[in-house]
Amino acid sequence: MLTVLGRVTSINVRKVLWALDELALRYEREDWGLPLRDPQVPEFLALNPNGQIPVLIEGEFVLWESNAILVYLAEREGQLLPEQLEQRARALQWLGWQASELNGAWGYAVHALIRKAPGYDDPSKIAESLSRWGDKMAILDAQLASTGAFVGGDLFTVADIALALSIHRWMSIPAERPDFPAVRAYYESMLMREAGARWMSRETP
Repeated sequence: MLTVLGRVTSINVRKVLWALDELALRYEREDWGLPLRDPQVPEFLALNPNGQIPVLIEGEFVLWESNAILVYLAEREGQLLPEQLEQRARALQWLGWQASELNGAWGYAVHALIRKAPGYDDPSKIAESLSRWGDKMAILDAQLASTGAFVGGDLFTVADIALALSIHRWMSIPAERPDFPAVRAYYESMLMREAGARWMSRETP
């Protein structure tokens, strides 16, 4: 049995849960992560020394980092990643881009406007974060317009899971934002997927 440690309000946990549902895999989930259950305790740190969620457990095997978990599940089941090398590399490129480029842009705006975190109340920094975020979304819009389907081409992959959840966060931000037609159409198509509708309908984006 697969076990996922993490709360469903975490975008990184929802990535893993969406993949598990797409693959029709049975799993159990335990709530970890503040404010529900502090991961900075010896029990959890023995599994992930970073004290971060999600963590995947399968027997004696323990894996952390959400994108690594996505790739592991895809490899395990032989689905959600292309067999052809160039197509596979392109999907992994966009999966990495989501973590390295897109996530970094939205940080301040998400803390300020969605999480209402103390100390994130500088209007100039919010505007700067939204501007950087919009620049990255423009890159994604151009890619989706060029493929006319999924981010890596004509096959739904783990990269689409990560990016669809990221777009859900963009669509949920309570601020004026540019309209990206290809992103909007893609988002609507992701909501048509059963697992997509399930994991993009949570109150916390």
